[in-house]
Amino acid sequence: MTTTTNQADHLLISQVSIDFPTPQGPYRALDKVNLRINKGEFVSIIGHSGCGKSTVLNIVAGLYKATEGGVILDGREVDEPGPERAVVFQNHSLLPWLTAYENVELAVKQVFKGKKSKAEMKAWIEHNLHLVHMDHAMHKRPDEISGGMKQRVGIARALAMEPQVLLLDEPFGALDALTRAHLQDSMMEIQADLGNTVIMITHDVDEAVLLSDRIVMMTNGPAASVGEILEVNLPRPRNRVEMAELPEYIRCRHAVLKFLYERHGRKEEVAAPASQADATADDGESEPERGNVVALKAASAKAA
Repeated sequence: MTTTTNQADHLLISQVSIDFPTPQGPYRALDKVNLRINKGEFVSIIGHSGCGKSTVLNIVAGLYKATEGGVILDGREVDEPGPERAVVFQNHSLLPWLTAYENVELAVKQVFKGKKSKAEMKAWIEHNLHLVHMDHAMHKRPDEISGGMKQRVGIARALAMEPQVLLLDEPFGALDALTRAHLQDSMMEIQADLGNTVIMITHDVDEAVLLSDRIVMMTNGPAASVGEILEVNLPRPRNRVEMAELPEYIRCRHAVLKFLYERHGRKEEVAAPASQADATADDGESEPERGNVVALKAASAKAA
């Protein structure tokens, strides 16, 4: 379906609600979520576990269908997955029997078969692995590289699809602090170079402030919705050490913490250290990720 939207509305999430069936009846996870995102924006969505952050992302990805409302991307309704929206999950979802190069190649063949020559596809795969600093290990399998390197390959695979929108579902959540910092820096460089629109789900307040143009704060579920939207007016490029001392960084960090732990806090989460909350947080929305792995395996078998 084609619809008319404001010219600035690259991505429009309009009145999105979703119900999941349960033995006790429908469970409303999201209720009337509204969000406008401009082209090239980096938007983070943050909230407590179970607030439906990942559900919003999965609806934008076309993996879930909203019960009410919908998503419009460049004037067209989103009703199924498509290469213009690439997803990177917390679990890298690489196929273990393929090398880093072959994992990226699988996505490239799905999107560009008949559009690029073999030489062009090879150059494009190598270019995207270079973007994430993985050209030195492109011929290694997942069991031969570290967790951070696996996630870099997952990001390269997503970027190689040339998506208009990059959807990141806690992509750095399972990594150690140093590796996470390196990947955050890489993501800022890539987004500055490519100008992709990025939506990132996170539990990490500092990560959200460092990376984002705006931070969307979700109310607690059930029937979660957008509570507040915070503008992050920090100059780019951003240096994490320099940013930490700026009044605007401190203001944004305080605003998000106040929303999460004073206005919408959960006692069990407020009491936990931030690192523990990050490590244990789970929206219980991993089914699409498993579906993603199944789809990739099927595509691999077909390509073979």
